[in-house]
Amino acid sequence: MSTALEKASAYARPSAWVLEPEPSTFAPNSRWSNKDMDPVPPKGRTWSTFNYIAYWISDATNVAAWELASSMLATGLSWRQALPAIALGHIIISVVMVLNGTVGARLHVGFPVLNRSSFGFWFSYFSVISRVVLAMFWYGIQTYTGSECVYQMLKAIWPSLARMHNGLAPGANITTSGMMCYFLYWLIQFPLMLVSPQKIRWLFVFKAFVVPPAWLAIMIWAFVKVPSNTGLFEQHSALSGSTMSYAWLSALNSALGLYSTLAVNIPDFTRYAKNERAQYVQLLIIPVAFTLVGFIGIAVTSAGINLYGEVIWDPLQLIDRWDNRAAAFFASFTFVLATLGTNISANSLSAANDMTVLFPRYINIRRGQIICAILGGWALCPWEILASAQGFLAFMNGYTVFLGPFAGIMVADYWIVHKGKVDVPAMYRPHGRYRYTGGFNWRAVIAILVSVPPNLPGLISSINTKIYVGGAMKIYDFAWLFGFFVALVVYSTLSLLFPAKETFISEAITSDDVDSDAPASDKSSTLEKRSVDEEVQAVV
Repeated sequence: MSTALEKASAYARPSAWVLEPEPSTFAPNSRWSNKDMDPVPPKGRTWSTFNYIAYWISDATNVAAWELASSMLATGLSWRQALPAIALGHIIISVVMVLNGTVGARLHVGFPVLNRSSFGFWFSYFSVISRVVLAMFWYGIQTYTGSECVYQMLKAIWPSLARMHNGLAPGANITTSGMMCYFLYWLIQFPLMLVSPQKIRWLFVFKAFVVPPAWLAIMIWAFVKVPSNTGLFEQHSALSGSTMSYAWLSALNSALGLYSTLAVNIPDFTRYAKNERAQYVQLLIIPVAFTLVGFIGIAVTSAGINLYGEVIWDPLQLIDRWDNRAAAFFASFTFVLATLGTNISANSLSAANDMTVLFPRYINIRRGQIICAILGGWALCPWEILASAQGFLAFMNGYTVFLGPFAGIMVADYWIVHKGKVDVPAMYRPHGRYRYTGGFNWRAVIAILVSVPPNLPGLISSINTKIYVGGAMKIYDFAWLFGFFVALVVYSTLSLLFPAKETFISEAITSDDVDSDAPASDKSSTLEKRSVDEEVQAVV
């Protein structure tokens, strides 16, 4: 008994959770880096063009992308108006994705570290913490969606599940059976979160081959049940004039918001690219895949309007009405698989990468995913967010208020201000060239202060519709575009008028500048010396 108590007390001490130093650790001090934060070595760069195609087909086939399109019909738009909003939104996002993704592919460093070069060493923690919270929100939403899929699978096998006694309050937005399925799905996906980023890509490949054919089959079912000449193509908008215009802008902003998180932290995945050209395919695959999924969602939702007399924007609620139990089971299974891949790639891995920067001595990617599973899976009550189409779109719009400016500052800093000439070793040093003023790049601070506040009244009103904010709501309807371009212009202008001279160098300094076969200590020392020499020259 005493031995067991001693072991338990040992684990209660922080020192017991300190990560063991790795030979390949890039930074000389483990307080500022660990193996998962280091630049990816050549042997870890395994993602090819095929992997990025599979990744985005996998991510496009997720319930949120389907719901995004179908919920637009619930707000009164027609398919002719909704589909262009989806296409244009993802064309814009794909461009930003490649601009920021190229940085990760060139430097082999993730978003939380790269962000220090534009925000400043300490101010970068603001964007990192914001990303952690947003990723955990999405993790909870996708987990709840996955639990709906599990519910439909179990109900197809065990119909009496629908009659299970509900011991929860009517206003809880979830039932006892729903909570049981939520816990089951959480348990199913948890082991997959322990797989390394290099190996998890094969889950995306498997999903990319299984899910799209199943969803195309559901679309064919919709057109068979309700021919297009009496269903989808006959559907018209219930809106007109300025009301329709702002509803369309809101839909566009929601399309931008769907993957505006990854537009910021895409370096977390492109850092594993074999070369920077491998991820260029995102320019094509993102708009095509998401527009196709959007069309499927719109077509099936439109068929549901004719079949059931209401807008069923949640595909799981549509499956719930099917009489064919075998079809319901297999369709629900594809949605389970779809949600698994997306939740890991876009949410838990993103949150884990960010957490490694917050506590490098204690958190690596695996531990970060476990924390995300506990906090994001249970503390944020995602069933409240998904209670209605209006609530879903309000959430999508809401977090673009911050992500648009983040993406704009990152693009401006690397491509416009520094023109690709950055110092990777300095990104790991709190007193290096990217310290700026006390760890804050005041240019980025001003860009945030100019681009975010104008959208806050609209965000508040979207959360509580009883609060009237007048014309401020019109800006909020295109919050991502406003935030992205305002932050980009303000940051670029300030950086060029008042340059931080110590951050400008004659050529980029990366981890590949030293022979990859050299010992880690020698490599770190050599890069450190070159980086410091460049800093001295810049100051002089």
